[in-house]
Amino acid sequence: MARSLKRELTTIPNLITMFRIAVIPLVLLFIDNASPMRSFIATLIYTLAAVSDFFDGYLARKWGQISVLGRFLDPLADKLIVMATLVWMVERERAPAWLVVVLLARELAITGLRGLASTEGLIVHVIESAKYKTAFQLVGVLCLIIHFDYTMAGTPWTVNFNKVGLWVLYLSLVFSLHSAAQYIHCFGVAVARQAETRAGAE
Repeated sequence: MARSLKRELTTIPNLITMFRIAVIPLVLLFIDNASPMRSFIATLIYTLAAVSDFFDGYLARKWGQISVLGRFLDPLADKLIVMATLVWMVERERAPAWLVVVLLARELAITGLRGLASTEGLIVHVIESAKYKTAFQLVGVLCLIIHFDYTMAGTPWTVNFNKVGLWVLYLSLVFSLHSAAQYIHCFGVAVARQAETRAGAE
């Protein structure tokens, strides 16, 4: 068991996933309301972590290194970097507390629901709108990290990235609530089917 765990810990895909978790404090460290340069560094680190999310899954499938540890760490890393950054944004007054609370509550509730379903042998597939939720959250958080106003090259227009980030997060909230409702519905259907199967077997 110990050897198997050690072997899984040292695979390239899982090392990439653990890298995503390890850089979270660096992202938070460089977020600075007074320094565009520090926030830019935080943006680069966050972007690197987000891009690495593609490579760990791709390499795990290509090299046949899909593991139990990887299936646990990959979604955990995604949630940790988004949740930690969102909480930090409240402290930096870049995002309203109510929005972050609702988004985090949804994540915890649905993660718990899917965990319960798994222990009961129920299959609750990933909802399509949940993928959009994740994409909008990643982009929204990225814009919040950039934060400052920047003039678009070759134009007189200035973009307030903090406002853009908030609107993208509001959009992610719609998909968050919609996908949560779908997950709850799918869970209820799966429970009902399981009860019918058990009743028929008696």
